[in-house]
Amino acid sequence: MLPIHSPKPPSSTTKATTTPELNSIERKNSSSSFRSQNSFVFPNSNRLWLLLVIVSLQIIILLMARGLPLSHRRTHFPSPLSYDHEPVQNPANFSTHRSKSANISISSTVSSPPDRCSSGRIFVYDLPAVFNKELLDNCADLDPWHSRCEALSNGGFGREAAGLSGIIPEGLVPAWYWTDQFAMEVIYHNRVLSHECRTTEPDSAMAFYIPFYAGLAVGKYLWLGYSSKDRDRYCEMMLEWIKDQPYWNRSDGWDHFMTMGRITWDFRRSKNEDWGSSCIYMPGMRNITRLLIERNPWDYFDVVVPYPTGFHPRSDSDIVHWQNFVRNRRRKTLFCFVGAPRAAIKNDFRGLLLNHCNNASGSCKAADCTGSRCSNGTSVILQTFLDSNFCLQPRGDSFTRRSVFDCMIAGSIPVFFWHRTAYLQYQWFLPNDPKSYSVFIHRDLVKNGTSSIKTVLQSYSKQEINQMREKVIQYIPKLVYAKPEKGLNNTKDAFDIAIDGVLKRIKEQEQPGFKWK
Repeated sequence: MLPIHSPKPPSSTTKATTTPELNSIERKNSSSSFRSQNSFVFPNSNRLWLLLVIVSLQIIILLMARGLPLSHRRTHFPSPLSYDHEPVQNPANFSTHRSKSANISISSTVSSPPDRCSSGRIFVYDLPAVFNKELLDNCADLDPWHSRCEALSNGGFGREAAGLSGIIPEGLVPAWYWTDQFAMEVIYHNRVLSHECRTTEPDSAMAFYIPFYAGLAVGKYLWLGYSSKDRDRYCEMMLEWIKDQPYWNRSDGWDHFMTMGRITWDFRRSKNEDWGSSCIYMPGMRNITRLLIERNPWDYFDVVVPYPTGFHPRSDSDIVHWQNFVRNRRRKTLFCFVGAPRAAIKNDFRGLLLNHCNNASGSCKAADCTGSRCSNGTSVILQTFLDSNFCLQPRGDSFTRRSVFDCMIAGSIPVFFWHRTAYLQYQWFLPNDPKSYSVFIHRDLVKNGTSSIKTVLQSYSKQEINQMREKVIQYIPKLVYAKPEKGLNNTKDAFDIAIDGVLKRIKEQEQPGFKWK
């Protein structure tokens, strides 16, 4: 410890012999010496408080900077996503990792890589096996007439397509499967499990996915005299389970979604004696976003997605290769019709279209699908669409039909007769302008003979046909489900668009003043 020195008072002799000027200087030096020594040993309290205030402010500013959202902090360090594209399972861990980095330089001109999960993350419920896995394990019993095991194999894609050699490029044959139109639930479940925005931390999730195979569960009971209780059983069981989950109760299901791999009308029974299940009308289902292959256009929570087709590209190059193939395909006929007449239906429109096609003097190619002629496992449908400029698309057993997507993937231009077949359904996946990719002829004009389908289609010039086909080809990626469980590298397929859309909807629903669109 430094010794304390007290200044000595000047002697009387010094005072007598020193000039006033020197005396003044000595007093200044003595005073200065006293202050410096005194301040060193006995700190001034005002300076101490000032120092403490400055240090405190620096600590507060540092803490505030670390607490800023990552989206507002720019650094020279890239996000971990830029290295391996793996999702960050816990955003809190990501923030901690960033805060430990030393010497982070702030720049207003260097931006961080975009967050590919900016719309939020998905938590997947681990449902009891009875709601999904056991249905697949018992696939032989899902249909009263034949086993569904082959159709649901290969992750829902079905068996590999055969008989396509010589029809499509050999390099693309492995990308084709005989996929069932009702396999959507299995395909989506596999993809969600591998999604880059999936999280295992429910607290960090924006959306909650319920992997219940509602379509497979009800399919068996739609036929052969099963009761309404049979058709409702699985959905009731699922809702009982989900209502016990804390994250369900937190939002009453507003941030939950599920796939229902059939048309919406199969789940909208209003009376016991009517068709289908009453699942959508059950308490608890009201707020769940539902992905279906046909929606009720007036129900906000019904979200429609494309029917699964046979083409499942393995890579971005598969997409480009296929687009070039259908673009350069030499088409032999003006239009075609693929379908089976409904003899039991009075004034059956499909039968009328089949007659139009057969009477078109070589301008139309027909594929009569009576019986099982066009079932999964035949190349007839694909070859017919590849050979035609236009394809006639009446409504199916409901307003929509899978044939629309088979037609467009083949680069053929759809001709519609009902607005609800496509225009009021697939807004996320089709062009906004119907005329840019399709033709509409009102069914009544065909029925009363006012309009000739052949004459209408012949009125389009070659340039107009090419422009419409190019628009169809441009949208092919949005209509297919890719083979890799993580999706394609640079191309968004139907699954990606659907999940992005659901996340954005749920995020919008959390905003103050949100109104249903």
